[in-house]
Amino acid sequence: MTRYISILRGINVGGHKIIKMNDLRVSFEQLGFSNTQSYIQSGNLIFNYPETENQQLEKMISNIILSTFGHEVPVLVLKLEEFKTMVKSNPFINDSSKNEAFFHLTFLADVPETERVEYLLSFQYDPEELIYHQQVIYLYCPNGYGNTKLSNNFIESKLKTTATTRNWKTVNELLSLSNKNNAQKSSDIQLL
Repeated sequence: MTRYISILRGINVGGHKIIKMNDLRVSFEQLGFSNTQSYIQSGNLIFNYPETENQQLEKMISNIILSTFGHEVPVLVLKLEEFKTMVKSNPFINDSSKNEAFFHLTFLADVPETERVEYLLSFQYDPEELIYHQQVIYLYCPNGYGNTKLSNNFIESKLKTTATTRNWKTVNELLSLSNKNNAQKSSDIQLL
């Protein structure tokens, strides 16, 4: 079995696309996913499944969300090893002048065209920083993510791909939960 992390975009935000995590976990289990865990209400789920292409899992999850809850929801799926590599590659973690409370990772559904990446990188808003690496954007937003011009919508519009952003605490919590004993029964982790 392979360990996966799925990250849903735009659920349970501002009263829109409401899906309870317990109900979502039940849907995942109907797909044959095992050892399913969720973290907070924003659509972060961890599960085991036989080795499968990420895009196929994304489609399976999107389809069951649409048929069960009636919502079209962008879904990104990463193998645990891919996720670990992205987290460990954060270029800001070795800079002691930066406060990790302001780190964010924007996960991309596709590898964008080089010209689009160059265009995005031309938008640097000091003191904010943006660094691109393959299918992830590393953000440093010292004025808070709620105040950044480098929002998820901004990145999607420049790269022409689906993206979803998570703060550093959430990313590390997902990594920690994923690394825990995979034999644990399904549970819901609610750390708000």
